[in-house]
Formats: sequence, structure tokens, C-alpha cells
Amino acid sequence: MDRLDELSLFVAIVDAGSLAGAARRQRRSAAAATRALASLEARAGTRLVERTTRRLAPTPAGLELTERARLVLAGYAAAVSGASPDAVCGLVRVTAPVLFGRIHVAPLVSGFLDAYPETQVELLLADRNLDLVEEGIDVAVRIGQLAESRLVARRVGQVRQIVVASPGYLAARGTPRGPADLGDHDTIQGFVRAGQREWRFGANRVRLAPRLIVNEVEAALIAARAGRGIARVLSYQAAEDIAAGRLVRLLAAYEPPPLPVQLVTPSQDFRPARVNAILDFATDALRALRVLRPNEGEE
Repeated sequence: MDRLDELSLFVAIVDAGSLAGAARRQRRSAAAATRALASLEARAGTRLVERTTRRLAPTPAGLELTERARLVLAGYAAAVSGASPDAVCGLVRVTAPVLFGRIHVAPLVSGFLDAYPETQVELLLADRNLDLVEEGIDVAVRIGQLAESRLVARRVGQVRQIVVASPGYLAARGTPRGPADLGDHDTIQGFVRAGQREWRFGANRVRLAPRLIVNEVEAALIAARAGRGIARVLSYQAAEDIAAGRLVRLLAAYEPPPLPVQLVTPSQDFRPARVNAILDFATDALRALRVLRPNEGEE
């Protein structure tokens, strides 16, 4: 194995915390990652990682090698491309929720590629939170509070959980004046366990017997537009329908606090110029979106 490949795999092992995760990130076999680690430890004459109960952690010698390896790999990439270490070039991997990604992230990625012609972007749209280290992702759009304290976050806006229905439904069934009125209405709910079929409005919980349960927000919006019932979605998801009059926002006075929209990265210790560039580009683009300022009534 090439010595630079060994260094690259070793850095991936440290970042992923596992041999399997590093192999996936580098598109190599787990056996190759194991051989690279053994070869480096043999030449260094010391143990470079320790196995904890959950992951591989670098030893002090491993940490020092990791930082030196990052500099070597960055310098090699710059030398091969004929660019300086500050050049914005190479692959950036980005993830976002499916609907938000289609509407807002895909256009900004297109603009980024125009602005930086030496870059490539891999855009992964998923409604589950991908592990940034395991999946080798550089930047993620996250909606809601972060559960992972190791992530570095940059806030770009906020959204709200809102309740919507079509004008036709409201004309036929009436408009709820408070959360308690929802019990008398047909509702459309995302797929959850039977014991969790409720909507929360602050300290108030409303038990529901939904007429329709779907596991995808676009299907819920289609049903709401068709007059099938009252749906609860995020404000940006219904923004165009509300602006066009296809849906009506209900119970605004009872909405829970807004949810942050953030750009997150695995670390800020070492970020290539291309990652910093897309972070700044995405920050400007997303902060300019009216749908991420729901307190201003601009959905």
C-alpha cells in the first residue's frame, strides 16, 4: 500500500472511530484499513490507537501523527492539483432533509458549482440524521436542536411547526379556534407508534384519532390540499401553498417555539478551503431565505 494511502486511512480511522467506518469513507476494505494501521504502528514502534468500549481512540502518539498527517495530505493534494493549500477545489459532501434539500439546498449547490468551477459536490438527501464522520460528510443541514455535542454548528434561520388545512375543508368543517377543537376534525399525521398519536402545543397535548397516517411530508401536503383534513408540518414545507392560498395557517397563537436551522460540520480543527467556502456560500444563501424567518409572518 502507498504510504500516503496509509496516512489517509489512518486519519479516516481516527475521524470515524472505527476500522469499518474508515473503510467505508475511503471506499476500501476493512482488511485494508487493518493492514494500514498495523503497518503504521510497526514503523512508529508504538501503539497509535486504543480500543474503548464503543470506538477506537488515538493515543497521544496517534494524535500527533494525525495532525502531521493532515498537513502532509493537504500539501500533497495541493501539489498534485498545482494549487495552493487555500485553493477551493475538490469534492465536498453535503447532506440535508429531503424536501428542504430539493427546494433550497440543490439550488445553492448549483450556484456554488458555478462560483467554484474546480469543485465537485455530492448531495445526499435523507430525512434521518446521517453520522457525519461515519459517512464522510463535510456539511449537513440540520433542523431542530442538536443531539450530538461534538458537532460544530452555524445557525442560519429557524422554522416553526404549524397547522394547516385547505380553504375547502375549513368551509365544510369549520375553523378550529384552539387546540382542543382538533378532536372534532379529521387530521393527517406522520407515521408514529399508536401510543404517540398526539400533537403538543406547549404544555397542552391533544390526543388524535387521525383519518390519514403517512410517512412522508409531501404526501401529507397533497392530502391537505385535497381537503382530506388538518395537517401539521414545518413552516417552510407549506410556505408556497400558504402564499398561493391553497392552504391556510391555523392556531398560530398556540405554535410551539421555533426550531433552529443550522449548518453543521464534524469539526473545526481541520477544514479544507472547499468546506469553508461552501459553508460561507450556504450561510449567505440560507440566511437570505424568507421562509427561515417565520416570526416575521413571511411564510
